[in-house]
Amino acid sequence: MNQNNTAHRRGLMVAIIVAIILIADQILKIWVKTHFFLGESFHIFSWFQLVFIQNNGMAFGWEIGSKLMLTILRIITVGFLIFYLFRTHARKEASTGYLMCLALIVAGAAGNIIDCVFYGVVFSNPAPPALATMFPDGGGYGTLMHGLVVDMFYFPLCEWNWPDWMPWVGGEHFIFFRPVFNLADAAISVGMIALVLFYSRQISEVPWRKSSQLAADDAMHDNGKSS
Repeated sequence: MNQNNTAHRRGLMVAIIVAIILIADQILKIWVKTHFFLGESFHIFSWFQLVFIQNNGMAFGWEIGSKLMLTILRIITVGFLIFYLFRTHARKEASTGYLMCLALIVAGAAGNIIDCVFYGVVFSNPAPPALATMFPDGGGYGTLMHGLVVDMFYFPLCEWNWPDWMPWVGGEHFIFFRPVFNLADAAISVGMIALVLFYSRQISEVPWRKSSQLAADDAMHDNGKSS
């Protein structure tokens, strides 16, 4: 009974983390989409800006393959991670921190999937300086599964010009950190970095079998010892 209660609490924790990230991510994206025109920026600090851009690709604007292929790949990945979470959240080998990292990754990936699947039919995509609207009379800017991911966080922490004598990059202007990203990207990155730094061993140590099957195996093992 105690193990069931623990599994229930951990499952609830995972669900709450995913829900909070998803809701916050979508609220922020919808607000930016309907209050900024494409390419508009708002300077909060010299090193932090809100910049409205859209992209076809993965985290931080990377692009790999076609738009439809990327959307399908995201859906398959999230489905796999949800399946893995369902199989492992009750196992004692899976620490709470490990499950929290997985929940962040699932939430972030799911947040970008919503953009890809639905934003093309939900929003207009007018040329600047016009603002996008939800559910426009003439329909959205795209079709189902072909929406664009909304990004807004920009951290130009430092910048400089490379000396002219340097090979390949001489004379070019460099900005760190240049990629523009969203809350979902941040959740994925934090979850993955924490997994690698603190929980990499658990990826191979946490069993894949169902909790009921493992419990039965443990019971048989204990009975064998007692006899």
